This record gives sequence, C-alpha cells and structure tokens, in this order.
Amino acid sequence: MDGSVIGSTPRRREDQRFLTGQGRYLDDIAVPGVAHAVFLRSPHAHAVIRGIDAAAARAAPGVLAVLTAAEVRADGLNPMRPPAETNAQTGTPFPFLPQPLLAEDRVRHVGEPVALIVAETRAQAQDATELVAVDYAPLPAVVTAAEARAPGAPLVTEAVPGNTVIDWRWGDHAAAEAAVAAAAHRVAITASSPRIVTSPMEPRSVLGAWDAASGRFTVTTSSQNIHAIRDRIALALGVEPGTVRVVAPDVGGGFGAKNFFYAEHALIPWTARRLGRPVKWLASRTEVFLADHQARDHEAVAELALDAEGRFLARRVESDANIGAWLTGGGAGIQANQYVHLQGTVYAIPAVALTIRVVLTNTPAVGVTRSPGFAETINIMERLIDAAARQTGIDAATLRRRNFVPEDAMPMTNALGFQVDSGRFRECFDRALAAADLPGFAARQAASATRGRLRGLGYACHMKGTGGSPTENVEIKFEPDGTVSLITGTQHIGQGHETTFPQIVADRLGVPDALVHLRQGDTDLIPTGGGHGSSRATYMAGTAIHRAAEAAIGKGRAVAARALAVAEDAIRYEDGVFTAPGTNRSLSLLDAAALARAEGSTLDSYVIWTREHMTFPNGTHVVEVEIDRDTGETTLIRHTACDDYGVLVNPMVVRGQAHGALAQGSGAALMERAVFEAGSGQILTASFLDYPLPRAADLPAWDVAVHGTPCTTNPLGVKGAGEAAVGGIFPAIGNAVLDALAPLGVRAFSGPATPERVWQAIQAART
Repeated sequence: MDGSVIGSTPRRREDQRFLTGQGRYLDDIAVPGVAHAVFLRSPHAHAVIRGIDAAAARAAPGVLAVLTAAEVRADGLNPMRPPAETNAQTGTPFPFLPQPLLAEDRVRHVGEPVALIVAETRAQAQDATELVAVDYAPLPAVVTAAEARAPGAPLVTEAVPGNTVIDWRWGDHAAAEAAVAAAAHRVAITASSPRIVTSPMEPRSVLGAWDAASGRFTVTTSSQNIHAIRDRIALALGVEPGTVRVVAPDVGGGFGAKNFFYAEHALIPWTARRLGRPVKWLASRTEVFLADHQARDHEAVAELALDAEGRFLARRVESDANIGAWLTGGGAGIQANQYVHLQGTVYAIPAVALTIRVVLTNTPAVGVTRSPGFAETINIMERLIDAAARQTGIDAATLRRRNFVPEDAMPMTNALGFQVDSGRFRECFDRALAAADLPGFAARQAASATRGRLRGLGYACHMKGTGGSPTENVEIKFEPDGTVSLITGTQHIGQGHETTFPQIVADRLGVPDALVHLRQGDTDLIPTGGGHGSSRATYMAGTAIHRAAEAAIGKGRAVAARALAVAEDAIRYEDGVFTAPGTNRSLSLLDAAALARAEGSTLDSYVIWTREHMTFPNGTHVVEVEIDRDTGETTLIRHTACDDYGVLVNPMVVRGQAHGALAQGSGAALMERAVFEAGSGQILTASFLDYPLPRAADLPAWDVAVHGTPCTTNPLGVKGAGEAAVGGIFPAIGNAVLDALAPLGVRAFSGPATPERVWQAIQAART
C-alpha cells in the first residue's frame, strides 16, 4: 500500500496535465475534414417568423449548408421535451410546449436558434449568417414573473395558459395559519435570488460525426451528463440510443449549465450525417449569455411565527419562479422537488405552508446551478431569522440555538415529510462562531469606521440534499498488465475524481493507489450513467465502487481457496492479500486475478444500484463586509465556516470544492445579476463588461473547518461537498450587508449588493 486511501491527501493526478497545458478539451481535438457550424439566433425576445430567405447565404463562399426548421421538419426530427413532465410530489402534469430544435413559426427569447449555417471555416459561416434574411413581426414580451402573471399579459405560448406552469399549495396551510394567529411574534420579509448566468470557463461545444458503414453517430461534447444526452439525441433524431455514442473529454466546468440536453446536441450530428463529414460548433461567450440555461430568478414573500421565547411555530412562503421561455430539466422540477425538500433546513418548525408559482417569460430558459432550489430556501430562512431578531430583540444566535434540530432527534423528519439522516447542527454553529472571534467584532467595526467604512457581521446555517439521478453503475476490471481499471457512469468536470475514485478503490481492495486508473466520459464504456449533478458523484459512484469491490473480493476468495487448498469460508482478506489462517500460505488479490484469467474467468465486477435516500451536507458560515457609504462599494473582508461533509475521501479536494462554491456564492451575493430590458426582453448584461464575476482580489482567505458526521445512507459515510457552501455564504453576506447598513436606517435589502443598489438603499434611507 502507498497510503493513498480514504482520508489521505495525495496530490490531484489531473493537475499535472491541467497546469502544464496538457488538458484535452473539445477544441483541442483535431479532426480531418471538419466543417464549422454557426447559429443564427433571434434578435427579438418575442416575434412571429413570417419568412426566411437563405438563398444569398447558401451561395456565399465556403458555405456547405444553411438549415432551418423546414429541413428539420422534412427529416422528421423531434422537438425537445423536458426530462420531468409532472410534479414530483403530486404527479400533476406540467403544461408546456415542446421546444423546436430550430424556431418554426415564432421565437420566444433573444438568442433562440433560427438557422444553422455550416461552412469550410468558422469565419465563412459567421459571414454567411449576415446574409440570411428573416422577416420578423415583433410581439410584446414579458421578462419578469410579475409581468407574466399580470391579467392580459402576452402569452409566451398558448400551450401554457396565463404563462403559469405551476400554481400549487403544499404543506399544512391550516396548521400554519393557526400557529401564526396564536404567535407572540410574526415577522415578514421579501427575499430574492437573482438570475444567474452560469459561466463555465469552457463554453458549450459539440463535435458531430456520422459513420455510414456502422450507422452510428459519435458526438463529442463538453457536457456533465453524457448518458442522458445520448438518450435525448436519439429521441430527437428518431434513432435507437445504441446508434449514438457520446464522448466528453476534459470538461472546463459545468456548474449545471451543461447538465441537460440542448438543440445543438442533436443538430450538429444531424448536420454531419447530411453533409457526410464531421461538423464542429463552439459557442461564443455571447452565446453563453443568450442561449445557455440560466439559474435562480426566484422571488418570495415569507413569514415566520414565533412564541414569546423565540421558538419557531410556523413558516409560510409565497414564491414566484421565473423559468424563462421553455420548460427544461431544471425549471419546474426544481420548484416541485429541491425547493420544497428542506423548507425547515436545520431548524425544527412544526408547520410549513408553501404557495409556489412557476411562470414562463420571454427570457432564456432557467436550468440549475450549484444548490438549485436549496439555496433559495436557505436564503429565505436565514434572512427571516435575522429579521425576527431585529423585531423581537432576541439575539440572532440565540434564536438559532433555540430552534436547531438536536442531535438526539436525528434522523429527523421535517414538516413536509422529508427525512434527514445525520447532522450536529448546533456543534457546527458554535464552532464557526467561536472561530470567527465575535467578541473582537466591535473593535474591527470601530477600525473600519475610522476609515469611513461601515462594517457588518452576518451568519447563516445551510443544508443541502445531494444525490441527483438516483441510479449509478461502475465496473472494476483487472487488466492483464496488473493494473485495475475503474469505469464509471458519472464524470469528472474538474472535481478531482481521477484522484479520489482510485483512493476509494485502493482503500476497499487494499491495492496500491497508483495501479488504479479511472476511465469515464464515454457512453460506449458502460451502459448507463447519472452524470455529474447535485454533488452526487462520490456518494453514488463511491457506493457502487464499494459494492463492486466487495464482489471482486468475493470472487477472489473462491480463487484463493482453490489455490491455497483450504475451504472458502476459512480464507481471510486484508490489505490486498488472501491468507489461510494457521498456515504461511497467502495470495495477493492481483495474483488471484491473474489465476482467474488463466482459468478462463475474471474477478471483474459490475454493479448498478439505485439509491433510496440523499445525503445532507450542512454547516454555518460567518462573514464580515465593509461598505463605502459614499459609493456603495461592498467588500467581503472575513469568512469563517464549519461544515459537515461526512467522511472525507480526500480533505484537500473537499476544501477545494468548498472554495469554489464559496466563490460562486459570493459572486451571486455581491455582483452577479442578469438584467433584461422591460418590453423588449433584451439582455442588458450580455458580456463580462456588464456582468462581473468575482476575481481573486475580491475574495478573502477562506477559513473552512470541517466537523463531519458520517452519513448513514451509504457505506462510505460520505456527503456531497461541491455545492452546499453556496447556500451558507449567500445569505450570510446578505445579513452582513443589512447589518452594516442598519445604522443608516436601511431596514430591508435583498439581492446582490452591487455598488449601485447599495448606494440607492443608502440614499433612500437618508430621504
């Protein structure tokens, strides 16, 4: 053994190639004879297409094809349908319009694809897009949930009356109403989670090829969910899934935007078949802003009822989710599942009542990003508690301590019937506050004041359900050269699986970590796969690895029993070696694999399993911000956290994942917000000139302590670690901003603390 097992911190294997420029992303793949595709996208948020004249474009230099909805229809391709078409809790169907691969009679958001131009070079294809004449008749557009729900509002589609996909009441409304009526304290707030443009470093991309001899498509794409993409491509093209192979090389980030199927996934291989040559499409950064699935865009009015001592009695929330022009995998499904799942988060709340509305607008479709639905729930809860502290005079920390679900009540079932297996919420809270040096805050605040700055303190507790797609499979293969291949249906998109998954195999099998190699990102390698989403990979693939390792050891025990001439039940296995107790005879697992191969069999093991539960990472985040009262500039100064991620396979990798989530949560709290112009539906934040992302200089040194409670729903005891911290830092910053502004008379502040918005709040308070 080389020590690289569960709990150790070997360096990430993949970093060597990433840091030396040896990563292999889609645009690094050289394909002879490749043609280049560019999409003509709608400049209107809502318009009727009265006609398309592509004659001049088809005659342009280098142009190989100009394809529109007419060709799509002629070839019998199918429109896109959402993965979930019903409410997960009620089974009620969602009203929706199947999304055409290329717009037919109408466009419904700026950036919707209208035509596909293919040429010998990308520049030629781009030039030809300007020659396609589309006759549009603009229509009124709606861009917010409130606009879309207003009486007489323009309809995004007649298939969705009133633009409303869901208008749903969930929970015990009668109990919540009675608790509110009897409460000593009632506090109400509005809370918003702004729309986010998910901005992976590598834009979406597709390389399509068609092999006429085998009758198969090969689709190489920057995606985090290739088996689901394979099946959706097959559905769109009207072929069997086995005729489609999807490959994902190194993926330059996903963050949810690459989780689901897009029209480009089917259109590019379809075009390759029509032309008889490979076709490549690379999204521009502008297309990321116009055509990728976006996230959040959630508004809520919430109420919390408390008794005289500050114990929570009930929570009522009325929320509106803007999911854009199309129902995607993350639209209504998030609101019907993740959003409702943990409404009490880490607190004991006897009654919860929800009113949930999900509406269509003339904006890009909303999908998922880190902690979808959960982060919105946490933001509402944590902002409510701080509002209750201000209103009742009870210290915010005291309110939280009085209402945590205690450790001896775990597993707990919340008011909506969802179970959480493990967690020591108060311990994490107390550790985080102690590490943050709250007694020293007054001195730090005074020091900020001497520089003309307002300093605020905020904290928030978080919890997220992780699990994603409920089924996963792995295969462990013992190769003739003495190495071990691990084949998985989930994929890495930067999280470190090439390091952590072999650690699990090495730990379970007792073989040297260096001999274990991860193979993934190819639908031909393994039958199915849940991809990567919802921080599922270590939980789902790790459990399957654990079971496959047990099966391999079981097969090896039978081989060892024959080789060592003892009964199978007498064989002992430890640190990669089978032994016969009472003798000096032994056989290593790798030698057993070689013997099995010589006998015409293998120790190879394939496992597919379906989870029954999720995992629930949780914790507390404490932040301090400084605000320039003259400009509204807000700076995140300090951060301290204590998080519970269960058993850590590799603590270094876990902290790296938490740091990434913290950076994204900070961006959403301080600067990120997609803005659309009322009436026209034009996006006003269509580049990084108008839509900032946090840079290293904008962020403090993260101080993340880990205090794990082993998860009881999987044999490794792990919990998903990639997303949860978003839910902690976003409301913590919001609470800190309001704490800093309170001395100026600001009583409410929600959404990103951009300089403009903070300055406006200060001016409003002054007047």
